[in-house]
Parts: sequence; structure tokens; C-alpha cells
Amino acid sequence: MHKIFNAALISVAALSLCGAPSAWAQQKQKVSYKVGAGDSKYTQRHTLDVGDESGHQLVVFEIHRTFPSNAPVVNGIKLKEIWSRGYSDLVDSNGLSMNYSIYVLENGDRFYARTSTMGQADAAGKRSNVSVGHLLGGTGKVAGMKGMVRSTGVSDGKAGFNETQSEIEYWFAK
Repeated sequence: MHKIFNAALISVAALSLCGAPSAWAQQKQKVSYKVGAGDSKYTQRHTLDVGDESGHQLVVFEIHRTFPSNAPVVNGIKLKEIWSRGYSDLVDSNGLSMNYSIYVLENGDRFYARTSTMGQADAAGKRSNVSVGHLLGGTGKVAGMKGMVRSTGVSDGKAGFNETQSEIEYWFAK
């Protein structure tokens, strides 16, 4: 009985590999980076009080991140800057945000991501946050780029403070 089960298992595994060459051609790559508060600036931040409860705000923001040293390398090209734009629905700095990012490489090529962030604030108002999102494609040498972005960070939008640590896992669609 075990021989029949093992033979069936091997057959299923072999059949599942028949479609694998295209997956093998899409090797996943990872790059990690950290952007400290000194290299991360809120260039715009607009806040509206909702008015239904104390501390409930809608926030629209833009963050510019740069890499003056130790720039991560994506597909053989250094990352120059990241522009992130988004909106948050917060109560006392706790809540969700949706973010749209443009990653600009040194040669001018770009790739794009859409991420969701969950943030929670401590008593002093500093937020710790976790983000996850999808890469949506790119231009030039990163055209057809797909993948995931995962980040953790600390921020205080009112004080203009933001730092993040991220990992990008990517591949190229054929």
C-alpha cells in the first residue's frame, strides 16, 4: 500500500513540475533597506478633524525618502529616492493608511507599489507601524516587475518624524 501511495505522490509531484519552468524563470530576489529620520521628510501633510469623536482625523500626506549612502540595489541599479503618498483614517494616531509609492532608480527608471499600513500610537503619540503591499510594475529595466513590499517603522506625523525598515521581494513577469 505504501508503494502505491509513494508512486502516486511522485507522479503528482512530477506532473506539478511540468508547469514549473516558467516559475523557475521568474527567480525571486530580495533587497532590504533602512531609511532613518534624517533621510525621510514629510513634504506635505494635511489633516482634517472628522468631528464624530475626539481625536478622529483624516490625514493626507507625502513623504520623500533618499539614500545619501548605502543605497539598496534593485536589478543592478541603485535606488535613489522614494516618494510615498497616502491617506490615513486615525483616532488618536491609531488606525489604517493606504500608501502609493514611486521608487526612483539612479538611471531614472521607476517602479510602483501600493501598500496598506496599520499603525498604533503610544501615550506620547509615536506610532509603530507595519505595512505590506504589492509591486505594480515599472519602467525601463524594471518593466514587468512584480513582488511584495514589507515594512516596519516608527513615525510621528505631527512632529515630521518618520523612519522605516523595508524588504522588497521581486521578480519579473514574462
